[in-house]
Amino acid sequence: MREKRTPSGFLLKQRAFLKLYLITLTEQERLYGLKILDLLRQEFKPFGYRPNHSEVYKALHDLIEDGILKQVKMKKEGMKYQEVVYYRFTDEGYKKAQLYKRQLKAELDRCEALIRKAIKDNFG
Repeated sequence: MREKRTPSGFLLKQRAFLKLYLITLTEQERLYGLKILDLLRQEFKPFGYRPNHSEVYKALHDLIEDGILKQVKMKKEGMKYQEVVYYRFTDEGYKKAQLYKRQLKAELDRCEALIRKAIKDNFG
């Protein structure tokens, strides 16, 4: 998967976390329409992170472009014309999502080790 790195090499980007969480939501079949934003804000609130609408949709669009997710439009229950967009794995999407998660886990482990070293070196 393509992720932009900062000059320091850290991958700790908001979009990487959002993509990881969106994959998890998809695995749990809880990923649908605009309710995603409220759910993510509740999940990240204890950490002081409040993703905005555009960040979430950029992450979703990245996952669609990477061939992991696809959009499925369905009629909203009880409504004649209103549609709700659900996000589901593509045929190969689940395998690609697992690869992305493994790659991100390796990067996060590396970042965690660097952070622990910095804390130890600077704060005892």
